[in-house]
Amino acid sequence: MPNEVASSRERPWPTELIFQAKKKQLIIAFDDASTFLIPYELLRVESPSAEVQGHHGVEKKWVHDKADVTVLRAEPVGRYALRLIFDDGHNSGIFTWDWLYRLGKDQKTLMQRYRQACQTR
Repeated sequence: MPNEVASSRERPWPTELIFQAKKKQLIIAFDDASTFLIPYELLRVESPSAEVQGHHGVEKKWVHDKADVTVLRAEPVGRYALRLIFDDGHNSGIFTWDWLYRLGKDQKTLMQRYRQACQTR
């Protein structure tokens, strides 16, 4: 059925997470052989929190000037996600493996959209 939710076995599963503080990026590898280098800036500006994404996916709030943001720590949330704690105080986003995969896969488009939003503020 097309509307069926995919089981976790059908979804890419993370096999490695490396937080590179000096380069300000997360390296995340998945079991489908995908590996992504996701800048901390993108993690912060695309946080899945309602504070950033808006409620029910509408009214996205663009946060600006996050090029130097750092991830202070990552806390596991069950077996399906991470809570990232950023040095600017943001800590309310729950980053599921699916969310991180999408950020890695679509990061060029997402960063372009973010840069355009920063220019028009």
